[in-house]
Amino acid sequence: MKYNKELANLENVKILGYEADIQSISETLDKVNSLKEKNNDNGLIQLMDAKAIAGKKHLEHGIIHAIKSFERGENLAKDLGIEILLRTSGQRQISKAFNILGLKEEKMNIAIVMIDCLNETVDSLNDMFERKDTVLESDESILKKIYNIEEKELTNIHIDDVLIDKTTKLIVDN
Repeated sequence: MKYNKELANLENVKILGYEADIQSISETLDKVNSLKEKNNDNGLIQLMDAKAIAGKKHLEHGIIHAIKSFERGENLAKDLGIEILLRTSGQRQISKAFNILGLKEEKMNIAIVMIDCLNETVDSLNDMFERKDTVLESDESILKKIYNIEEKELTNIHIDDVLIDKTTKLIVDN
């Protein structure tokens, strides 16, 4: 897969926050895919658990690293959406990334990454879920538990930078 240069600087990327009541993960994903089909949209839509994201900067970093991993031929997954989960969670294993950032069948806050999507698809998502971009704001106490971050790591560095560092280490560890 070849991704264009503009993606690497987030020009074609939208990051949106929502509140959702996920009754069935597979039905939710089917609905999202049908929205894309209805709108004749060939872009990427990736849903993830917003509580495991340390703000927009953290997510943007994961997206850029995912895109660049495809450009370098060093992607860990075959799908860009899954690669975004891996990079944002700082994981090499897809199952671990899904445990951290995957949808759960419950009321939850979700972050949606859209790449090369039509505005009509955003409108359709707004009809499907309750738009609330404040869910993208991080909760340090939750993030410390999810990512096993000790307090001493946070004495001189903000939690989003700790998580961004985990994403960057995936490149170094390749």
